[in-house]
Amino acid sequence: MYAIVNIAGKQTKVEAEKFVYTHKLAGNVGDSVELGNVLLTDNNGSLTIGAPFLDVKVTGTILAQVKGDKVLVFKKKRRKGYKKLNGHRQDYTKVMINSIG
Repeated sequence: MYAIVNIAGKQTKVEAEKFVYTHKLAGNVGDSVELGNVLLTDNNGSLTIGAPFLDVKVTGTILAQVKGDKVLVFKKKRRKGYKKLNGHRQDYTKVMINSIG
């Protein structure tokens, strides 16, 4: 069984007993999280589609607050002596999905 959940404006496929990385959520390690914006569920081939959401709750536990890989942003203008280098690391939350339903 899996579900498509809207987390922080992004649609994410979640399955029970698996973990997902989402945009940073408020909470500490070990806290319980309830994701309520369920768009679709699939239970062994039977699809249920919400209009726009379903009355299904997805519960999970925060495993860690982590950072993603570094992305380098480099700007340059030819023959002008202008160069600019910036780095960025996105914050993520690692969530273990406990149950769907």
